[in-house]
Amino acid sequence: MTTRLPRLVVAAPSSGAGKTTVATGLMAALTARGLQVSPHKVGPDYIDPGYHALATGRPGRNLDPVLVGPERLRPLLLHGARGADVAVVEGVMGLFDGRGSTTEGSSAHVAALLGAPVLLVVDASSMSHSVAALVHGFATYGGGRGDGVRLAGVVLNRVASDRHEQLLREALDGSAPVLGVLRRDDDVATPSRHLGLVPAAERAPEAVATVRRLGELCARSLDLDAILRVARSAPALDDEPWTPPGAPRADPRPVVAVAGGPAFTFSYAETAELLTGAGADVAVVDPLRDEGLPAGTAGLVLGGGFPEVFAEQLSANRGLHRDVARLAATGAPVAAECAGLLYLCERLDGLPMCGVLPAAATMTPRLTLGYRSAEPASGSWLGTTAVTGHEFHRTTVEPRAGASPAWAVRDHLPEGWVSGGVHASYLHLHWAGLPGIADRFVAAARAAA
Repeated sequence: MTTRLPRLVVAAPSSGAGKTTVATGLMAALTARGLQVSPHKVGPDYIDPGYHALATGRPGRNLDPVLVGPERLRPLLLHGARGADVAVVEGVMGLFDGRGSTTEGSSAHVAALLGAPVLLVVDASSMSHSVAALVHGFATYGGGRGDGVRLAGVVLNRVASDRHEQLLREALDGSAPVLGVLRRDDDVATPSRHLGLVPAAERAPEAVATVRRLGELCARSLDLDAILRVARSAPALDDEPWTPPGAPRADPRPVVAVAGGPAFTFSYAETAELLTGAGADVAVVDPLRDEGLPAGTAGLVLGGGFPEVFAEQLSANRGLHRDVARLAATGAPVAAECAGLLYLCERLDGLPMCGVLPAAATMTPRLTLGYRSAEPASGSWLGTTAVTGHEFHRTTVEPRAGASPAWAVRDHLPEGWVSGGVHASYLHLHWAGLPGIADRFVAAARAAA
């Protein structure tokens, strides 16, 4: 199958240059033109896709070759981009920054896998002619390595004045096309905290207004026609779109509750799609507001988020605590990642939580971040296959006796807990990269039901 999908990757020399501003604003501006824009994010970031979804009206999706395997990247792109006119992929960190000292999982790696041209966002606030050396270096480094990275244009960000813009354009003349120039604009700033930007779900309707202003800024500051020509220069893709495997029809269809709402915003769109394809009826539960699990719940997925920010509200919802504890006591499958792990503990920062796991969680000043290779340390519905996950938190969990470790990571150190049907860990997994995981989860839920 050959598919013509216009696409590009919005990257930068480093973090903080304005990738999210340009990518989200570009998505919003193209959507305002009447185009169907498919939004994507390189790597395991959960926050930026929330803003992408507001900009486009479509689910923000992640493209992470480390978590799902490079062979699945094009199929996942085509799955997310069904019916779209163009795909915009926001990069991660600096263009060539990947796992450890390699370029694996970097924006450059993803651009090469997708055959997508790169739009480089440069923070020009403290330079003039030096911009030419910087852009030349990124263009020749990518092309010279033979990895298929093509820098097709530059967006200059945080430009101070008309004179500053003139100097930058003169420096880049003949080096790389300038496809946009953004002045400083405090009205489009997005607040941050300990793990990055504040998720869009926590700041509605302010986030909606921010994204609208980003779209207006990019509509008047970027050459949208030229950027679309760049996107349309991407070669055709000879791949089949990824499709969630469908299980044979089996009744009853177990109800699987998936945590959502402002406290649980870290999830991949494919997780719910996989559960549905495996034969479950997926129901969203908001632990901040829903006082009980949906009727008939036979399995529970607690993804990541910011329970520490909402600890008092989560602690006060004792009715849901009781439902979660009762479900776990039956042996029904419960998948908990990071925030989900904290929610299942006895306490979080001294406040009572669900009490399913014999552990207490606390905030710390230390950031734990990175990909992790892990092997199952205890039997569970998850299976016996080694995995690669991602860890991203500023909390710690002090265990007490009574549960087995979920994983062996980092020189066989134990991590997480398995207790009955509960599998809880700091590791975030992308289920699209783990064939069979949704089938096993739903089978366990059907048995529990």
